[in-house]
Amino acid sequence: MVAVVEAYDRLARRVLAGPARLGRTRLVVVDGPSGAGKSVFAARLADALADLPGAGRPPVVHTDDLLDGWDDQLTFWPRLEECVLAPLRAGRPGAYRRYSWVRRAFLPRPVPVPVAPVLVVEGVSAARAEAAADRTLAVFVTAPAPLRLTRAVRRDGSGILPELRRWHLGERAHFAADRTEARADLVVDGAPTLPHDAARYYVRRR
Repeated sequence: MVAVVEAYDRLARRVLAGPARLGRTRLVVVDGPSGAGKSVFAARLADALADLPGAGRPPVVHTDDLLDGWDDQLTFWPRLEECVLAPLRAGRPGAYRRYSWVRRAFLPRPVPVPVAPVLVVEGVSAARAEAAADRTLAVFVTAPAPLRLTRAVRRDGSGILPELRRWHLGERAHFAADRTEARADLVVDGAPTLPHDAARYYVRRR
């Protein structure tokens, strides 16, 4: 597998030069399996966009915040559509309620999603085929399964292992049926071995 080191600021400029397909907003979706490094990639791209003149930091929506618990792995999408995508498509700000994994309930205070030049949506199934018409860029982040499992357990504790193993089965089945990685505009190595400044550069797989 050939890998290339590329700069986040160059990708940020590519996004801003792309067409706005979600109303006036350029939708960037960052997908990939649990523990691959999606959140890190999304944050660094948002930082790069914030550094561009006149761009501002884009809102970042994490699909984990929209899930109604573990069983809502793929069925949360209507909530994202109704609360975020549809309003932005119509040129209006959106808002959603964040799920608390501690309280196991949605919190009452809405999280605003303003109309902005760019919106980043990060999480498993964010690049699903049914939403292709709205997006400007689809990214798929990947990493070896053992490392992804280690990262998830380190982040959330070993108590999640039974649910996490079920989650992994679900995401593998979804990615195979959806052909998410094959359709992505950019495939990123979430566990690169090439030396690089990780805050400014990512490793693209070809």
